[in-house]
Amino acid sequence: MIWAAVTGSLIILVVLWEAFETIVLPRRVTRRFRLTVVFYRATWTVWKIIARCIRKTSRRETFLGFYGPLSLLFLFGLWAIGLVVGFGLLFFSEAKVDTATSTFHTALYLSGTTLSTLGIGDVVPHTAVGRFLAVAESGLGLGFLALVLSYLPVIYQAFSRREVNIVLLDARAGSPPTAGELLRRHAGPNGIESLMQLLRDWERSSAEILESHISYPAVAYFRSQHNNESWLSALSAMLDLTALLLSSTADAELRQARLTFAMCRHTVVDLAQMFHTPPHNLPVERLPPADTGRLRAQLEATGFQVREPQAAEAKLTELRQMYEPYLYALSRYLHTEVPPWILAREITDNWRTSAWGRISGFAVASTVEADDHSD
Repeated sequence: MIWAAVTGSLIILVVLWEAFETIVLPRRVTRRFRLTVVFYRATWTVWKIIARCIRKTSRRETFLGFYGPLSLLFLFGLWAIGLVVGFGLLFFSEAKVDTATSTFHTALYLSGTTLSTLGIGDVVPHTAVGRFLAVAESGLGLGFLALVLSYLPVIYQAFSRREVNIVLLDARAGSPPTAGELLRRHAGPNGIESLMQLLRDWERSSAEILESHISYPAVAYFRSQHNNESWLSALSAMLDLTALLLSSTADAELRQARLTFAMCRHTVVDLAQMFHTPPHNLPVERLPPADTGRLRAQLEATGFQVREPQAAEAKLTELRQMYEPYLYALSRYLHTEVPPWILAREITDNWRTSAWGRISGFAVASTVEADDHSD
């Protein structure tokens, strides 16, 4: 049966090539049609539709958080099924000369036990070709298992590195992180130096996010530990802050702000391209005029020299257009929110809360401020 041999060979080649591109190849694949991409887009769309039916935010985020790990298991299962079907068709192509695989369901059974190396022995091939396929499939099964087991630690290491950088923003930028809180919490002595160091750190952090999410796109679907934090909101806060500094301050030394803005914008645009999410304009204005005045006041309080308002506003609008449409496109696709520029009301940080109640905000704030002044 030539058709069975050709179809089975094609299925095996497609599965092996998909596994190679997803796990082994450490770069973005530009091929338009990929089985893995189709799998993620289809299952993620269904998952989001179900999530929208969950009204309570915490339960909805918990449900969305299950998708990342489960998607890996489903993907590995899909690849395994593809290999079983592919080799099953190859075994079935020998049906005319081998009575052991005279029916397709028997050939599938032989393929499944061979790939999983069960070795039951109730169905065995009798031809030279069939025995060669059995040996090849059993070896491939061991290699496939080893590849999967080595892939999972890499995924979780990339996720862990990303989350460390996000959690470090909690006390520096609020929950969720915003440009306004970054400025407010870096006011005072040595505030500008500390802010520039944070921008240097996030120039590297955004590069790590770009590299890990392009090499292993599944990491993008892993949600952060807290519902009000995400890698996208962290990038948004950094882009907002650097855009504000570049447009509204007259300080000569803004080199680090330019570098961080370029790297964070590069990350957002490339990831939007990878997920095939074209830029979209935001449905609402993220920065009302009243908030612009508050941000300018915070810039002055931090120690920056502020530019003339009209020129600053024109430059800020130009910079925002370079990244906000891509941020919004990614937020729609990943079902997460883009944080505001400045919080409308004070929100308790994650580090001030616990499962047994909220810590006194006044006492904690006093302690932190005392430590800052002692430095």
